[in-house]
Amino acid sequence: MPTTSGTRLQKNLLDMRILVTGGRGMVGKNLLEQVDSGSHEVFAPTKLELDLTDAVGTVDWMKKHEPDLVIHAAAVVGGIQANINEPVRFLIDNIEVSRNVILAARKTGVNKLINIGASCMYPRFGQNPLREESIQSGDLEPTNEPFAIAKIFSMRLCEYIQRENPNFNFKTVIPCNLYGRHDTFDNVKSHLLPAIITKLHQAKKTGEMSVEIWGPGTARREFMYAADFCEFLWLAVEKFDTLPIRMNVGVGYDMSVNEYYELVASVVGYRGSFCNRLDKPVGMKRKLVDIEKLAAWGWSAKTSLRDGVQRTYDYFLETNENV
Repeated sequence: MPTTSGTRLQKNLLDMRILVTGGRGMVGKNLLEQVDSGSHEVFAPTKLELDLTDAVGTVDWMKKHEPDLVIHAAAVVGGIQANINEPVRFLIDNIEVSRNVILAARKTGVNKLINIGASCMYPRFGQNPLREESIQSGDLEPTNEPFAIAKIFSMRLCEYIQRENPNFNFKTVIPCNLYGRHDTFDNVKSHLLPAIITKLHQAKKTGEMSVEIWGPGTARREFMYAADFCEFLWLAVEKFDTLPIRMNVGVGYDMSVNEYYELVASVVGYRGSFCNRLDKPVGMKRKLVDIEKLAAWGWSAKTSLRDGVQRTYDYFLETNENV
């Protein structure tokens, strides 16, 4: 478990020194909760301890602590509305942070890095399931284009560095949509599933008989429980040399937005109806990642969607005192 300062985690048997960026985000927190599954020294510095927007400071930090491997999970994230409202922030901040982390790793001789991408990197009209090779083969979804460009930048920078010097093994994993413990439950900043949980819980509490769904509800999405993804990441650390240079991490199936509302309603206990707002943005029509490489690599997610939603709702109730 983390020390009081949150800077470092220590194990009795130290295989590697690992830097986790974004240790206060959903992926980072889930990663740190599972650290006992490894035998490493794990650094998870706060923003005060390591400001990733400071290129010189990031290099200095890596020189001082000498990590053997970086898991780059830091990112400015948000739902459709947040991406629409702040496109410059989602583009520039994410490019700046990734540039600083990746180039600092190269400059200080860190030759192993796991870069976390996002399924929005795929073309908006790409053929589903979305294969890793199809990135940059078509136009991006406009509602999250800035974030997608930043994620493509980080992936390509990793690949260019490895092309110039094969001693640097910088690899990108591309998860489907994630949800779970430590998620953001906010109507503006949150992604689909936590937003639905918040909306339906509040509707149940206030007795609302109808809840709005943006769009016709036919858009399809794939979701993985965040703890499962972090289990994959720790296995990727152990089997790093076998990890492809880019690989999807998904569950292999998707559901419509309307179906997610129905599932969450059954977990939350909301018994009202739904109204589809056809004037609202919906994003990509479908976003199912191909998991052929992942299956061949030998891993699959263990948590069912219903169990994951129930655990996420339980966490929501535990951490939101005024709900």
